[in-house]
Amino acid sequence: MKIAIAYPPIESPKGTPLLSQNRQFQYFNAPTYVYPMVPASAASLLHANGYDVLWLDGIAERWTFAQFIAELEREQPNVLIMETKTPVVKSHWKTVADLKQHFPQMTIALFGDHVSWNPQETLTNCPVDYILTGGDYDFLSLSLANHLNRGTDLEGGIWWRDANADTLKNSGAQDMKNHRLDDLPMIDRALTKWKLYAYENGNYRYTPGTYTYVGRDCWWGRCTFCVWEFNLYPQGSYRIHSPERTLNEVESLIGLGVREIFDDTGTLPAGAWLKKFCQGMIECGYNKHVRFGHNMRFNLLNQEQYDLMGNAGFRFVLYGLESGNQKTLDRLDKGVQANKIEEELRWAKGAGLAPHLTVMIGYPWETADDSQHTIDFVHDLFAKGLVDTLQGTIVVPYPGTPLYYQCKENGWLKTEDWDRYDMRESVMLNPISDEQVRGYVQQLYTAFMSPQFIARQIVSVRNLEDVKFLASAGVKVLGHLMDFKKKQTSGAK
Repeated sequence: MKIAIAYPPIESPKGTPLLSQNRQFQYFNAPTYVYPMVPASAASLLHANGYDVLWLDGIAERWTFAQFIAELEREQPNVLIMETKTPVVKSHWKTVADLKQHFPQMTIALFGDHVSWNPQETLTNCPVDYILTGGDYDFLSLSLANHLNRGTDLEGGIWWRDANADTLKNSGAQDMKNHRLDDLPMIDRALTKWKLYAYENGNYRYTPGTYTYVGRDCWWGRCTFCVWEFNLYPQGSYRIHSPERTLNEVESLIGLGVREIFDDTGTLPAGAWLKKFCQGMIECGYNKHVRFGHNMRFNLLNQEQYDLMGNAGFRFVLYGLESGNQKTLDRLDKGVQANKIEEELRWAKGAGLAPHLTVMIGYPWETADDSQHTIDFVHDLFAKGLVDTLQGTIVVPYPGTPLYYQCKENGWLKTEDWDRYDMRESVMLNPISDEQVRGYVQQLYTAFMSPQFIARQIVSVRNLEDVKFLASAGVKVLGHLMDFKKKQTSGAK
């Protein structure tokens, strides 16, 4: 049986769609390609179990849809498995219908956070054959393949239509606790074409770079806006690879010539796991060959832990700041104290790490003054040299999150046209206008243009690679400013 893990091209004047390995969907004007970890694990697991596997990422390959169809014509897979998210789910309904016209005998399955929230919606609106719900779609892809190939029972979490196509059925609830991550094979980087994602990604200072994903997904698991924490990896499902397994993977990646690794676990495991991993990086000498980046929560680590990470080769740390207002952090259930953030950033910088902040604008309870406070807070951190980079976005209440249900309860939603959930406008009613929301996001990026920040970047240059990184970062900042131009916003007023 031949199985394709696929990302059909999404051709849009808005730019490159960040569909894979993204908790929040966005179009980028500056092309960016993120390595999809669980789909790559699915391809590797299927291949290890004897299936003929194709990796067809039409987005990262920059194919047209016609080129994607031509590739399918040439390869003739029996099964095609693809990811979808809220802002492109309607587009994917049409894509599935088109694929079924071209390849009526091909079985098609969809996975992702939107269809995990409401599989019935997609089964009703397009001729897809199966929906894989939850975040362990590597395990479920193998279950589906074995079912189609050998007639074995399906694991819980899979939806389909009955033979008469008039009744929707499912295999029961999924129990992710039975899925041990260390039982999975190491990701086959050649099979999944890792070099497609090795260069055009702002998380890398040194290339080629690649991703790992040691945990699913965040042990905190309570942030009310995070769609992965509720639709893919709900409370009680958090699991991690062992530090030994992760060190083996790092060794393998160094052998491929990887120079920087970003781990996209929602929050990198701390405590004993982090200590053992860092000590292993130092003892094995991996810290001399590769740099490491990761996601981290504020108010979790201390100076000693940051120092250990710096010695272990860590370079880049991404924090979800979300807002500079404590009332918003509390409403989001972030579990973070804003007044302790500056001190922690000093620890990270003191250990030689480069902090990156993600910030959102457009909360339905935040006034213009609240938004300005966040901008001033972020700009002050930049001025003090405590932050190296940031990403500003518009808040999106993804279906299935507590924020979405809160919006439904309070009448805050402007629309449930999923096409408009692409972050080019605010889909929630706000005390401020859409134009102001976009303007505030653009203001966040002006932190890169302060004389103090520019001077520090110039002083930090040590080699040609640093010059290339700063030039690339400048292009990406200009791209992000374009991301929030009104002319690229459909439905905005």
